[in-house]
Amino acid sequence: MDPVIVEDVKKFYKKYSNKHKFLTLKSAFVNRTIFSDLQKSETFEALRGVSFKVEKGKTVSIIGENGSGKSTLLKILAGISKPTEGNIITRGRISALIELGAGFHPEISGRENIFINGIILGLSKKKIQEKYEEIVRFAELEDFIENPIKTYSSGMHMRLGFSIAINVDPDILLIDEVLAVGDASFVPKCLDKINEFKRKGKTILFVSHDLSTVERISDEVIWLQAGKIKMRGYPKRVTDAYLEYIGKKDDVKAGEKHKREEEEAVLNKEKRWGSKEIEINKVRMIDKKGREKYIYEADEPFTIEFDVEAHNEERDFVFGIGIYNSEGILCYGSNTHIEDFKSSLIKGKGKVGIRVRELNLVNGTYFLDVAVHKRDGYPFDYHHFQYTFRVTSNYRDVGISRVLHDWEFSKNIHLKKDENMS
Repeated sequence: MDPVIVEDVKKFYKKYSNKHKFLTLKSAFVNRTIFSDLQKSETFEALRGVSFKVEKGKTVSIIGENGSGKSTLLKILAGISKPTEGNIITRGRISALIELGAGFHPEISGRENIFINGIILGLSKKKIQEKYEEIVRFAELEDFIENPIKTYSSGMHMRLGFSIAINVDPDILLIDEVLAVGDASFVPKCLDKINEFKRKGKTILFVSHDLSTVERISDEVIWLQAGKIKMRGYPKRVTDAYLEYIGKKDDVKAGEKHKREEEEAVLNKEKRWGSKEIEINKVRMIDKKGREKYIYEADEPFTIEFDVEAHNEERDFVFGIGIYNSEGILCYGSNTHIEDFKSSLIKGKGKVGIRVRELNLVNGTYFLDVAVHKRDGYPFDYHHFQYTFRVTSNYRDVGISRVLHDWEFSKNIHLKKDENMS
């Protein structure tokens, strides 16, 4: 069963207008006017009918502008806040890292706070004692654990909070933005732990403005806008749509066109998106003799070639490709920006090619992404899983790619290559 189910959740907050600035809390309660005095226009709708399910073991990231309802949603999932309307169903132990320092008492030590937080999260004192050393070691706070929490930096707060959250062995982990204040050397450690949780089949909901991390760790992304789900789906597609929206936010006319295109794309389940200021067309896979084909040997070279057209002069542009296996795992990706090409001008029609000396992929079916975008990720034209090719091989190795290698053995180990098995 799905461990997280959100059904038409709404969350309203009351706000006071100037006419209520002299109203005391006591008089409001005595006269029973604390809510009735407020008109609908004096309420803030943080969430406006949000519904979704998260499958067991999936990592779902939630993105959106400030005030879109991301943190409110996670607080409701964590049980910190209650929905005004709708239902939340969660199955399993929940651990939440939502507000920096939340749940910590500033006047007592880190050690004492570990025990208090562990008990709040449902662990016995014995279990906390068993996990105590690991919590402190992961947080890298051995030299500070007896100091009062109020003396901790924001990075130390984050390290301790994250370490407690993951060591209570939750079924559902909620993380809201706190990695943004983490020490540069500690954040990769957190991401490794998140990936470990993914491998163990844990369910993760992750809120962040760091879109590169969102794309890297997520199975799906939900884009919240003004308390409603704007889009949900494949991480790169949703983040690109979000970046495009941000880039055109001040252009009302373009924004309306973009919205229509988005809605049409969602309905039609298209696998192509972007502003089309630069377009990619006629994507081809070509062998060393210049023939277009879609079945290759593992050690065979091939070229990806496509036509491009810039409808106006553009000076900021990046061409990229990605190769995915049949399980949707990225086997290889690159683009002109990360390979240190500096764009200067594109106008009109042209061609782009990337020549691969040897595929070195294991036997199987593969999907090709091609894209053109700005350096900040703003998409001009993104083709996702539009093109397929197959690799056939006599090699029986497994995994993602063929790592070229040779075996070596000491003289007391006798092995002979059986050529008939090759």
